[in-house]
Amino acid sequence: MSEKNVSHTKWMKRAIFLASLGKNTTSPNPRVGAVILDKSGSLISEGFHYKAGMPHAEAMALNNLKKDAKGGSMYVNLEPCCHHGKTPPCVDKVISSGIKKVYISIEDPDKRVAGKGIKLLKEAGIQVHLGLCKKESLDLNKAFIYRNITRKSYGVLKWAMSLDGRVALKNGKSKWITNKKSRSSVHSFRAEFDAIIIGGNTLRKDNPLLTSRGSKTPEPLRVVFTQSLDLPSKSNLWDCNKAKTLVIYDSSSANESYLSRIPKCVEVEKVSSNNPELISEILASRGCNKVLWECGPRLATAAIRSNCIQEIITFIAPKILGGENSMNPFGDFEFEEMDEIIKLSDSQVSLIGDDICVKSSFEN
Repeated sequence: MSEKNVSHTKWMKRAIFLASLGKNTTSPNPRVGAVILDKSGSLISEGFHYKAGMPHAEAMALNNLKKDAKGGSMYVNLEPCCHHGKTPPCVDKVISSGIKKVYISIEDPDKRVAGKGIKLLKEAGIQVHLGLCKKESLDLNKAFIYRNITRKSYGVLKWAMSLDGRVALKNGKSKWITNKKSRSSVHSFRAEFDAIIIGGNTLRKDNPLLTSRGSKTPEPLRVVFTQSLDLPSKSNLWDCNKAKTLVIYDSSSANESYLSRIPKCVEVEKVSSNNPELISEILASRGCNKVLWECGPRLATAAIRSNCIQEIITFIAPKILGGENSMNPFGDFEFEEMDEIIKLSDSQVSLIGDDICVKSSFEN
């Protein structure tokens, strides 16, 4: 790699790092960072997008200029926007700044942009270079990209199990399979998500709180999917002062008289079937880029079958529960041949005390 290319890569990686500072706060927007150099190649400003409604990365960088950017360069990991939203178009600001070169890592998949921003920059006489550090930028905004392309939220399924693959005893008891450090880490990584999904059975048996324990403000949206609406009148999820809660129910099977049990502060939406894809679509329409499924075996199996899951996180404890009737993480996928099984890739393994944490992605 030439010295010139090394320099370009350095500044784009800086933009990507800045973008990562908005890791848990930008939804429904993407994570974006911007770096501005003057015409001599010296750094004169930088910025990143922190939260929807606040200045975009390019605008922040231009607002923070230490000297005139005329004739200079900008490095940004995502194509500048060209539409009016909560903030003005970034393309207009870049053009009026006098910047002559813009290095963009990837195009914005949002249909309101999708190459239009690049076109406007070129029409204004600005040199546009596309594709620098593409892999890193795609990974950083994979959930945002997925939601814009599929109109579904990017799903991560999490469960904890014993060494013999059981998630609970046959009577449903599961507290606690994993150690305290593992449970604490789950609270922390919930901050990466816009919503957390469970089924009605998990609510009835575990009465979970489903928060990050203060690691994120506001807390992720708590979502309960129920086919029956037979939910308890008292629940931790009904305390909307801690976090917002949404109940989604299957109108084809639910007893709607049970709606009276749900407090007024809890939002309720009905869907036409028990297909988990409908949950993912509803959450995507609400701007949820990335969602965490912490559900039981039946809903987890249905979510995988409906392609709602793109990654899994498994906590494995050095314990043996035993028993054919102890609960498994999934129901029967009805595979008959080994070439039908689900294959995972890009696995990362770590130790949390005596527990093992495995993170994997579904093969495309």
